[in-house]
Amino acid sequence: MQTAHMLLLLVFLSAPVIAQNAPKQKAPEEIQKMHQDPKAYIAMLENPQRDAEQKPDEVIAALDLKAGETLADIGAGSGYFAFRFARKVGDSGRVYAVDINPDMILYMNRHIRDRKIKNVATVLSAPDDPLLPDGSINRFFVCNTWHHVENRPSYIALMKRMLKPGGQVMVVDYLKKELPVGPPPSMKMAREDVISEMEANGFKLAKEHTFLPYQYFLIFTPK
Repeated sequence: MQTAHMLLLLVFLSAPVIAQNAPKQKAPEEIQKMHQDPKAYIAMLENPQRDAEQKPDEVIAALDLKAGETLADIGAGSGYFAFRFARKVGDSGRVYAVDINPDMILYMNRHIRDRKIKNVATVLSAPDDPLLPDGSINRFFVCNTWHHVENRPSYIALMKRMLKPGGQVMVVDYLKKELPVGPPPSMKMAREDVISEMEANGFKLAKEHTFLPYQYFLIFTPK
């Protein structure tokens, strides 16, 4: 009985700590403020607790990346996925870490220099253009970013042009409903709307993964 009471006490005492450290849904004002504070934004993106919801190892395993592939990580941020992709595609591959935020580009450039990474190139892009060469990309990866893209039909047309034959566009984003993490529903784009938009602009849904707890994971190929 004494052991049981001790266990209950430990659960009770640790509950506030767990609740305090757990990821939380953020208000629009909070998100805007964080985007204006590079250190806070990078700390959020690189928080080890993010792995529990984002499952980066499982995402990368599902992609089945091959050595020598060229990927474009759109909205790469701190390089959370970009540097993981780089390890998978190897020295013969290439990752373009694309972002519109100069602070994120600066952070990734320092990471590339300090760790002597040779297969990642950062691209300071426009909100409506990834600024990549035509026919150069095996796969576009867009995580928690699609709703930020300006003039998406034009952007989709540009991606289609930039893909190599057999290329893919992969979209991972938060489900458009109340969740314990991520932005509020008003800032999200519904899975069905992403599919409709891509299909209206020359792509088809080729595959969907459902293992992420709070996000849809869609893979598109040109029609």
